[in-house]
Amino acid sequence: MTSSCCGVKKQKLNNSSASVSNNGPSASPSFHKNGYTVAVPDMVFYCFDVLHSHLHTYEAPKPAFTNDSFPLFVTWKIGRERRLRGCIGTFAAINLHTGLRDTLAMKDSRFVPIAKEEFPKLHCSVSILTKFEEADDYLDWEVGCHGIRIEFLNDKGHKKTATYLPEVATEQGWDRIETIDSLLRKGGFKGTINTEVRKSIRLTRYCSEKLSISYCDYIANRQKNGQHSHQ
Repeated sequence: MTSSCCGVKKQKLNNSSASVSNNGPSASPSFHKNGYTVAVPDMVFYCFDVLHSHLHTYEAPKPAFTNDSFPLFVTWKIGRERRLRGCIGTFAAINLHTGLRDTLAMKDSRFVPIAKEEFPKLHCSVSILTKFEEADDYLDWEVGCHGIRIEFLNDKGHKKTATYLPEVATEQGWDRIETIDSLLRKGGFKGTINTEVRKSIRLTRYCSEKLSISYCDYIANRQKNGQHSHQ
C-alpha cells in the first residue's frame, strides 16, 4: 500500500504559517534497530542516481547499503524555497533497495513528473520509519517527535487514511489539533471538523530516521568517488 500524504503543497490552517523550513542538509534524531542506525547518506545519493537514470534512460548503479526491510518515504523538494515536489512511500516493510528504487514508479498523483531541467534544483530526503505504536487518542503524540497516520470515515462512511511525517507539523508551525485537522482535509474529509470527529480517529504514531541531501551534496559525493558529474 502506498501513500503520498506526507507533506503539503500550500496550505494554511487558521492563522498558522504555511512556510517550509529552509535549513541545510540535515538528519533527524536517530532511532535504532538491533543497535545500529539504519539511514545512511548513500540511500539518498541512490535516490538521485535512480532519478537521473530514469530521466536519461539508463540502468542505475546497484546500491551497497543494507537491504533490510522497513517502511519508508522519499521526499523531493525544489529550489531555494524548498517547495514540495513529491513525496511517496509505504507503511509496509519493504526491502530498502527495491523500496527506494520503486518510489519513482509509485507516482505522487498531486504532481507532474519531475523534468530533466529540474534535476539540479532538487533536494531529496529519505525517511526510514520505525517504532509504530497505537495511540490512545488523537492527542497521544508529540509534535516534532512523532509522525502520525490516521484512519477515519469520510462524509460518505468510507474508510480513509492519511499521514504526515514527523517534521511536517514543526515546519508548518502547527499544534496537534491543527495537524489533525489538516490531515483530515488532506485525507478528503469535507465535513465540519469538531471534537467528536477528532475522537473517532484511529491514530498510529511512529518515529523516523531522516537524511536530507541537496543536488550539490550529490555532485560533491560523485566527485569524491571519482565519478563524472551529472548535469
